[in-house]
Amino acid sequence: MKVGLVQRVLAGYRVPFFDMLADALQGELQIFSGESRPNEMIDHSRIPVSAKVWPGKNLHLFSGKFYICLQLDILKWLKSWNPDILILEANRRYPFSIAAALWMRFRRRPVIGWGLGTGSTFDVSQCWFLRLFDALITYSSAGAEAYRAAGFSSDRIFIAKNAAAPRPQGNMPQRAYTPNWEKSPILLYVGRLQERKRVDLLIRACSVLEESFHPILWIVGDGPVREQLVEISAECFPETVFWGALYNQSLKEKFDHADLFVLPGTGGLAIQQAMASGLPVIAAEADGTQNDLIRSDNGVLIRAGDLDHLVQTIRNLLSDPIRLRKMGEASFRIVHDEINLESMTGTFIEAIHSVKA
Repeated sequence: MKVGLVQRVLAGYRVPFFDMLADALQGELQIFSGESRPNEMIDHSRIPVSAKVWPGKNLHLFSGKFYICLQLDILKWLKSWNPDILILEANRRYPFSIAAALWMRFRRRPVIGWGLGTGSTFDVSQCWFLRLFDALITYSSAGAEAYRAAGFSSDRIFIAKNAAAPRPQGNMPQRAYTPNWEKSPILLYVGRLQERKRVDLLIRACSVLEESFHPILWIVGDGPVREQLVEISAECFPETVFWGALYNQSLKEKFDHADLFVLPGTGGLAIQQAMASGLPVIAAEADGTQNDLIRSDNGVLIRAGDLDHLVQTIRNLLSDPIRLRKMGEASFRIVHDEINLESMTGTFIEAIHSVKA
């Protein structure tokens, strides 16, 4: 059984998942993906080992809410790979996906959509678009509910909770259980240094909390606003350490030595890695994909862009170190038992078998 999977761009963080999915399909997976826009700064350094890749041609038009991506040679790829099942991103901003779905339907072959949900509103054209798919895979319960509200059958919706790392092996890193901080608590941010990530808010929040907790802030990552963030930290919170981009064991060491993980802006792929190291998480509310990952017993979702809310949330968690450690244990359980690459792969295989039947 040959499976084709379409991605606008093959981002490095997705490669372990695609390789695991390819292994589950005995290597019969080929990915169609094109180049990103230069300003997106997407990491393409990782190359799949088990999954095959077809380098597609993307034509990027407009920007913002008007952005459209034309995957110009997607039909050429379909004729070449000739898949039995096709997995497409369920995104109307990629209009050639419609042509690909119709190509499969004309040959009576199933198509699976993979998306976030319908957004806050949906219309007749969106309902028609969803009818192109035999099944839908989404990251979250919120996404599944959106698809149900758009009229898609519940028994054809599959929730593959977004994972970026495999199930943790071994035990959770050990941290001291004490009612008071014996040393300065370490707050950790991991991700691209972009304006939308609002790392500046985290630096300012730490400066407000300096007198109460004397925290240390570790920032891992690189990006276009690094120099600006270095200037802000020098001005208001010199206890900030910029580690640059780290990977593998060097990155794991930072997770293992931190006390609290904070993502004050959009994005959140590092959340699962933090949880695998037994860290409680503070993250800004975004598209709903974090809601299944961050719960009341392992973290807090905050209002995006709200400095006061961020400060108060950090203060509340640091005020009770024992509770913080228990929240970290809950994080570890969630990624070990529920949300990991193995579970995500299993859901994709379940969806594939459902349409094959």
